[in-house]
Amino acid sequence: MSNSGVPAMRIGEGQTVGTASCDGYRIASRIIFPIDGDLDVMPLYVDLDEGQAESQIHHEDVLTRESITVRSGVRLSLGSYFNAFPASYWRRWTVVTEVRLVVNTSGPGSIIVYKSNSRGNNQRVESVQVAGEHSQYVFDLPLGTFGDGGFYWFDLIAGSEPLVLESAQWWVLESDRPRGSATFATTTLNKPDYVVRNLRAMAADTNLRDVVDEILIIDQGTRKVAEHPGYDEVKAALGDQLDIVNQANLGGSGGFSRGMYEGVTRGRSDYVILLDDDISLETESIVRLVAFADMCRRPTLVGGHMFDLHNRTVLHTYGEVVDPYYWQPALPHPDQRLGHDFSSIAVKDTSKNGEAPGGLRATRWLHQRTDVDYNGWWMDLIPVSVIKEIGLSLPIFIKWDDVEYGLRAKERGYTTVSLPGAAVWHVSWVDKDDLVGWQAYFHDRNRYISALLHNRFPHGGGIIRNSQMLDLKHLVSMQYYTVTGRLEAERDLLAGPDRLHSILATKLPQIRAAAADFSDSVMEKEFEDFPPVKEPRPKRPRRKPVDESRLGKMVEGAKALARQVVPPRPGHRENPQTQIAFKDNKWWNTAQWDSALVTNAEGTGIAWYKRDPAMVRRMLAESLSHQVRIYQEWHRLQRVYKSALDELVSFEAWARTFENTAPED
Repeated sequence: MSNSGVPAMRIGEGQTVGTASCDGYRIASRIIFPIDGDLDVMPLYVDLDEGQAESQIHHEDVLTRESITVRSGVRLSLGSYFNAFPASYWRRWTVVTEVRLVVNTSGPGSIIVYKSNSRGNNQRVESVQVAGEHSQYVFDLPLGTFGDGGFYWFDLIAGSEPLVLESAQWWVLESDRPRGSATFATTTLNKPDYVVRNLRAMAADTNLRDVVDEILIIDQGTRKVAEHPGYDEVKAALGDQLDIVNQANLGGSGGFSRGMYEGVTRGRSDYVILLDDDISLETESIVRLVAFADMCRRPTLVGGHMFDLHNRTVLHTYGEVVDPYYWQPALPHPDQRLGHDFSSIAVKDTSKNGEAPGGLRATRWLHQRTDVDYNGWWMDLIPVSVIKEIGLSLPIFIKWDDVEYGLRAKERGYTTVSLPGAAVWHVSWVDKDDLVGWQAYFHDRNRYISALLHNRFPHGGGIIRNSQMLDLKHLVSMQYYTVTGRLEAERDLLAGPDRLHSILATKLPQIRAAAADFSDSVMEKEFEDFPPVKEPRPKRPRRKPVDESRLGKMVEGAKALARQVVPPRPGHRENPQTQIAFKDNKWWNTAQWDSALVTNAEGTGIAWYKRDPAMVRRMLAESLSHQVRIYQEWHRLQRVYKSALDELVSFEAWARTFENTAPED
């Protein structure tokens, strides 16, 4: 039965996809399964009903990248992250008005097509009984009802015998749109193992290679990709499609700018796709990005989502915007959350905030279309025409380069789309702490620069107050090296934009050189590398958790500041007073102590934090002075940075930087 009024067409036994059923169409995405039938990530490809054990899918059921066996009596849903069709995104941003689903099967069973709306309500669209060997069924499905959200997908139900899904694809009309191709640009710093592994996956995927002109590796490290085991074999497989550009370490912005620069000036491609180095790539994602970009009404930046490399069924981010007042990354709508786990068997989520784990079908907030300000440069497609018009990245090394680029494109009328079904696995910032250490300099300076360029509130809204609070948090946490970097960032911000290119290659060594002067940045591997923990007198433990409400944090903050004027207890420089695990390294906890051994986020090192009231007073005075100056000079700084933008991001300025920092042969 069909609820849409358009019954499915059975093409017949032995008919193959790509003939009469799809003349004038192109594949938007293929139904895929994990490489080598990896059951750990299967919940991203197949969504099982509540009550069905995941053990009903076995490793050997995955026959190929595009085919699977559904065991007798089992129901298998392709309403999953990688296999549902993101109808609302195609409806909103492309010229496509309908999608054609083509399903090829062998054996008895049923195909049931579903759709959802932006509220996550599921509706049965069509169902057909299937039988016979190598049969093909075609469903033409309109996109008119997907204004705010929703997906299409289909379920398979095996009968008395196994049902084989031989392949299935989502097709869209060509609409006389040209087919584009891309240059890939991966920026790497001493991660050749990741790069070679991803190159091997690219080389093995013929569908991906059909849309790639060139794969560029911008190698900024000392451990060279070309010297890594396995590179010669993958180079032989990719041939002229692979090229390496060696350059000095100019950070992410320098590496990605080089990738954009080469992708445009070599003149081979319609798009440049930026890829991070420390990722695991779902190669079908690339094909989907290109197909989507080809069909967009106007040039559009199209990016993918990020799954957690260390917890592979967890979707870390589904799209981000910039909070326009506090000028920090934020979620596009209140129901959305970071860290959604697809691994649980689907249980319908009835909670208000949509935080229950589970599959796509059961998670309501995933069905609302998420419109974003930018996409992370772990994977982002940028049309060459856009790069030619708005330029390359700001020369700001790392942090906020991808955010600023998305905002700049938006102000010029170019949208960024984070496309469901396109993703990489990447180490999430849950497993990092890049707000401390040498990266703090770039966080603070670059956040301010992007705000000067794009924030529309007088004096930047809440950014100055928030930056001052961050300085205070780091000070009461005894993170003096971090504050040193932030103070340097504020000095460089006030100095203006003229030096951004010239200090691109030198600022990081300068910042890192200062680390040796601060015990909170000197890492040792073992606790035995430090004197034993010894507290002069017992400290009364907290009887209840810290109140993390706004008022509670204000109270804790007042206590922490008051402690800075109290002399440290004797012996705090001879022996640490306690050990603090990374997860407990919150400012309100660390501020209770005069001396502590603190584990880093990666679990690879331990630093000795020691309270220094004189240093706090000096750094706090400079921080207050900087923030007052930034407030007073905000409008002048805005004019200066905005007037310098076009030159900073120009091809000519970057060409000079590449030439001036070129490594010696």
